[in-house]
Amino acid sequence: MESLSSKASGNYPPVAFRFVYAALRYTQQQLGRDSGSEKTGHISGAELLEGIRTLGLQTFGMLCPLVFARWGIHTTDDFGHIVFQMIDKGDMRRTQDDSLEDFFDVYNFQQVFVDEYVPDVSTVFN
Repeated sequence: MESLSSKASGNYPPVAFRFVYAALRYTQQQLGRDSGSEKTGHISGAELLEGIRTLGLQTFGMLCPLVFARWGIHTTDDFGHIVFQMIDKGDMRRTQDDSLEDFFDVYNFQQVFVDEYVPDVSTVFN
């Protein structure tokens, strides 16, 4: 098992960063927030994690935890490390109220991606 310090140093693949950025834009759109404005475009860690959950399920379905594990992401903490690496690189902004701890233990992957998964069959049986 990799240590927290190795994760904090940036051992995630580029696709994980692209997914988080896509989830940021997706979440801003879902919440009706202007991505061009620092004030109105800002979303919290909890809001981003909800967007990651929703976009992940829409994109990967029940395979979400397997895809994330392939990227080295096993908990919401990992998404926090990715976000703060993106902030450090200037790819995202933060407010003084944002912290890495906002991402810690927010939800359990097994629970939200597998146990509570309900497939959308609305398009199958039209």
